Amino acid sequence: MFSKLVSRGSRRNRRENGLFFSSLLVSITAFYIILSLSRQDVMRFLREMESDAVNQLMALIPVFYGFTLILLFFLVYYASKFQLERRRHEFGVYRTLGMRRGQLFGLLLAEDLRGSAAALLLGLPAGILLSELISLVTSRLVGLGILGHQLTFSLSAIEGTVLGFLGIKLAAFLILSGKICRLEIGELLAEKPEGAQKQRPAILYGLAFGAGLLCLIPAYGLAIQGAAWDRLSVMALALGLGLLGTFLLFWGLRLPLDLAARRGNRHRQLSVFHFRQLQETVIRRSGSLAVCSLLLLAALCCFGAGTALFRHYGNSEPHVLDYTFDGAWTEDGGSGEIYRTLADYGLTSRFSALFDMQVGYPRTTEDYDNAFQMAPVLQALEALPASQDRDIFRENLRYASFPHLIALSGYNRLLSLAGLPELNLASGEAAVYMDRDWNRPEWVQWMDAILESRPEALLDGHSYRLTGPVQTTSLVTDRSLTLSFALILPDEDFRYFTQGDCSVYVNGILNRDNASGTSLMAAISAMNQELDATGLVYESYLQNMGRQLFYMVAASYITLYLAVIFLIMANTILGVQFLMGQRKATRRYRTLARLGAPYPVLCQSAARQVRWHFGLPAAVAAVSSLFGVRALFAGLLSSRIQGGIPEYLFTAGVMILALCVVEWVYMLAVRRSACRYLLALMEPEREE
Repeated sequence: MFSKLVSRGSRRNRRENGLFFSSLLVSITAFYIILSLSRQDVMRFLREMESDAVNQLMALIPVFYGFTLILLFFLVYYASKFQLERRRHEFGVYRTLGMRRGQLFGLLLAEDLRGSAAALLLGLPAGILLSELISLVTSRLVGLGILGHQLTFSLSAIEGTVLGFLGIKLAAFLILSGKICRLEIGELLAEKPEGAQKQRPAILYGLAFGAGLLCLIPAYGLAIQGAAWDRLSVMALALGLGLLGTFLLFWGLRLPLDLAARRGNRHRQLSVFHFRQLQETVIRRSGSLAVCSLLLLAALCCFGAGTALFRHYGNSEPHVLDYTFDGAWTEDGGSGEIYRTLADYGLTSRFSALFDMQVGYPRTTEDYDNAFQMAPVLQALEALPASQDRDIFRENLRYASFPHLIALSGYNRLLSLAGLPELNLASGEAAVYMDRDWNRPEWVQWMDAILESRPEALLDGHSYRLTGPVQTTSLVTDRSLTLSFALILPDEDFRYFTQGDCSVYVNGILNRDNASGTSLMAAISAMNQELDATGLVYESYLQNMGRQLFYMVAASYITLYLAVIFLIMANTILGVQFLMGQRKATRRYRTLARLGAPYPVLCQSAARQVRWHFGLPAAVAAVSSLFGVRALFAGLLSSRIQGGIPEYLFTAGVMILALCVVEWVYMLAVRRSACRYLLALMEPEREE
C-alpha cells in the first residue's frame, strides 16, 4: 500500500506540475553540458593553442555551476512549497487514518526521490546526446572535421550533475517536509487563509509608478552611455536605480490595473473579473513579479549579448594566410635563409604560395615628430560634424608622424591571393593602410571619403598624393603586426626611405591539394609538427583561429548557459505562482460556474490572465534588455568595433524576439494547465 501511495503521488506531482518537472529536466541537461565542456572537441583543440585562457575558463565553470545551484535551490524550494501546500488536506486525511509523522516523512521522501530519479533518468541522456551533437556541429563549423571526433561522455560531469541536483532537492525537501510533518491534524485539514494586504491610497501607488519610471530613465542613460563601466560607484548607482525602479514600477502597477478593472469592457465577458484577479496578484506578489522581470532581463541580456559576440568573433577576420615566418631583412636578402631551410626539409612543395611582406620605418630622417605630415587630411576631419569619435580619430592621426611603410609588391601579392584588386601606384603616390584591429569602421569610412580628393602629404619633405580606398587586409597570419596607420609605397620609394633597414615576414599558404581528405585545421596542425623540427620562428593560422574560437566558446557557452537558467527560473516561478493563485481562487470559479459562466468563457478569462501575468514582467524585461544589451556592448566590446554596435544590436534584437517565442510557449503550457483545472471544477460536487 505504501509503495502504491508513493507511485501514485509521484506520478500525480509530475502530471499536475509538468512545468516544474520540465524545468528540472532542462536544468539537468544544462548542468551536464556545462560540466562536460572540457570534453568538447573544440576545447581539446583550444588547450593546445590557448591553454592558459582555457584553464582559466575551466576554473570558472565550478563557480558558474555553484551560483546556478544556489539559484535553482530557491526555484525548487518555491515550487515544492506550492506542491506541498496544495496537498495539505490530503496529508491531514492520511494522519487521520493513522499515519504517523515518521511515515508521512518517509512517504514524502520516497516521492521526492522517485521524482528526482525520473528527472535524472530523462535529463542525463538528453544532456549526453545534446553535448555530443554540439561537439560534432561546432567541430564541423570551425573546420576541425569529424574524423578525429572523440566521445564527450564525462563521468565527472555526471557525478557533479547528480550530486548537485540531489543535494538541492534534498535540502529543499528537508526544510519543507519538516514543516509539514510538524503540523497537527487540525492545521492540515483547515483551509489556510492568505493574509490580506493593506490597501494604500491610490495616489501613493501612482507616485510609486512614476518614481519607478524616473529611476529607470537615468539607469538606462548611464547604461547606454557606457558611463557605468568607468567607475565602480557609477556601476553601483546604475544597478541600484534599475533595481529600485523595477520594484517601484511593479508596486505601483496596482493603480493602472485598478483603473482598467473599473473601466472594464462591457462587450467582453468576465473582463472586470480577470483584471481584479490580476490586481490581487500584483498586490500580493509585486515583489516576486519584479524579481521574475529581472531574471528575464538577465536571460535576455545574456542571450542577446552572447549571440552578438559570437557573431563578431566568428566573422572578425577573413582567412587568407596560413603561415607567417619571422626573419630579419638585410640588404643581401636575409629572408633567403627561411626559403633554404624549408627546401632542406622538403617543405617548400607543401605551400602553394610563399612571398615576402616588407615593413619598415623612414630612415632618411631622425625628426620623428615631423617625418610625415598630412595637414589636408586633418583639415578635412575638422570639417566633419563634431563628435567624440571624430576627435579621437583626429588625435590618433596627429601622432602618426612617424608611420610604418609597406612595400607595394608584397602587399599586392597578398591582395591577389585574397581575391582583391591589386594597387597601381605611380611614383609620388601612396596608399593608406589602417588595420581593422585598431580602427573603428566609421574611421575607415571617413578616411575613404577624404582620400577621394587625393590629398597631398609630405614624407620627409617629399610630396605624395594619398590614394584610396583604405587598405585593411591583415599583413601577417596572426596579430603580431597590427598597424593603426601605415603607408604603402612603390618598391623603389620603399627602398629609398627605409635605406634597406626593414623587417621581412615570409607569408605562406598551404597547398590544399596535399591536404585533401583532411580538414584545414588538421593539415595545419600536422604541418606545425614538421616545422617545429626546423627551428624556424613562425605563427600559424591556428593561433589566430584558437583565439577567436576561445572568445566564441566563452561567449556562447557561458552566456547561453546563464540565459537558460535565468529563463527557466523566471518562467517557472511565474507559472507556479499563477497556478497557485488559481487554486486559491477555487471558490470564486465555482461560484462563477454556479452563476452560469460556461467553461469556454472561464478558459478565455484564464488565458487573458496568463497573458497579462507573463506579459507584464516580460514587457518590462524586453524594454530594459534593449538598454542592458547596449550597456554590455559598451563594456565588453573593444573600442575599435564600437561603431558596429547597431549591427550587433540588431542581432541581439532577433535573439530577444526568439526568446519571446519561448515565453509564448510557456504561456501556452500554463494556460493548458489552468484550463484543465477549470474543467475539473465544472464537475458538480456531491452533496451527501
